[in-house]
Amino acid sequence: MHALDPLWVKVFLAIHISAGAMSFLLAPVALATAKGGKQHKRWGKVYFWSMGVVAATAVPMSFFFPVRFLALVAVFSFYFAFSGYRVLRLKELARGGNAEPIDWIAGVVTFLTSALLAWMSWFRPQAIEVLPVVGVIFGFIGMSGAGGQLISFVRKPKEKMFWWYTHLGNMIGSYIAAWSAFSVVTLTRVVGNHWYVWLWPTIVGVPAITLTTAYYKRKFAPRMKAAA
Repeated sequence: MHALDPLWVKVFLAIHISAGAMSFLLAPVALATAKGGKQHKRWGKVYFWSMGVVAATAVPMSFFFPVRFLALVAVFSFYFAFSGYRVLRLKELARGGNAEPIDWIAGVVTFLTSALLAWMSWFRPQAIEVLPVVGVIFGFIGMSGAGGQLISFVRKPKEKMFWWYTHLGNMIGSYIAAWSAFSVVTLTRVVGNHWYVWLWPTIVGVPAITLTTAYYKRKFAPRMKAAA
């Protein structure tokens, strides 16, 4: 930030930093509390809205500075939090229920935005200030997340606990995306613009999602068999 920046930029940046700090602190709190309990729901909601504020302030600032890559990342990072939150209201998909228009709109917008990120990263990387391979990877992550959700609206999930795995994976995914943006903004000033500065949260986070999901699948399996 520069002293001559407009007042709105300074205000947005202050709000952005505050909401970002809150989301970084509250995600582990929500994960550590009893799943489904009052504390988990309370801090999960605060985390969700904090991510919404982070995305809402990141988009206009990314065009002012400009760092358009972060605007595109902000869209799919918030979508992961949004879809992780919304899936709690879509449990009936496994019983033939339907998604609501807001779920379709968010999924389509995120898929198209992520496709644009992948395309621009490969063909016009200078326009969005990103290493081509990094932008393509992030773009495909966004398309995969949004596309998977959209497919589940049409081809209904067979597994009753699908919502739990989606909620868990997407919330952690949003946290990974937030760390990626934070890493790029801060660490590149220290160690330079290297691919690992962009991708280390993904390298660490994706296995964490896989292992955590596998843990809960094993945990729920006996209950589901007993219920059958």
